[in-house]
Amino acid sequence: MALSEVSHRVRMLIGHQCRSVLALEPMARFLSQTVSQPEIREEGNEVVNPTFVNRNPRNLEQMALAVKQRGWKTTWPHQEFYHRLVFNRTHRHVTAQVFSGSSRVPVLSCSTMEWAVKKELGSTHCVVACQAVGEVLAHRCQQAGITRMVYRAIPWTYRSDAVQSFRTAMKEGGIILSEPRRKYIGT
Repeated sequence: MALSEVSHRVRMLIGHQCRSVLALEPMARFLSQTVSQPEIREEGNEVVNPTFVNRNPRNLEQMALAVKQRGWKTTWPHQEFYHRLVFNRTHRHVTAQVFSGSSRVPVLSCSTMEWAVKKELGSTHCVVACQAVGEVLAHRCQQAGITRMVYRAIPWTYRSDAVQSFRTAMKEGGIILSEPRRKYIGT
């Protein structure tokens, strides 16, 4: 069958001309046939596995059910947190890091030593630099799924404009700077 003959038959199918089914019978082998739908068994889909294992440890943190490491009451900063925010400002650079309660290595960090942040700033240690670090770290935390963390500033630096602009940038980025109290179930 030539290509022009096939295109002619396709045009006739699409067109508004009425043809009998017998005339289109040789064309039937080129048309796709509908497949019958498989039968759905509802009793098999409704069964829930009785031995469910939570493989995402962050679920318990987000529901405030995970155990927080308490540490000693006399240590500062306190160890009772899921995520802790550490803000450090030197005479040359500004650094902010997010630590997990189970690790001493930072989970996320942002600094004016990074070229992407540094090239947008005039100075790497001013109040605007603190605000920029807060905005970038808030964005990175949102991407990582960390929306709540503990931030305890050193008391004698808490009221500085740099720390306040950093806190404001974090809050405007959607980060809550406190964690929920741990819920105790069945005790």
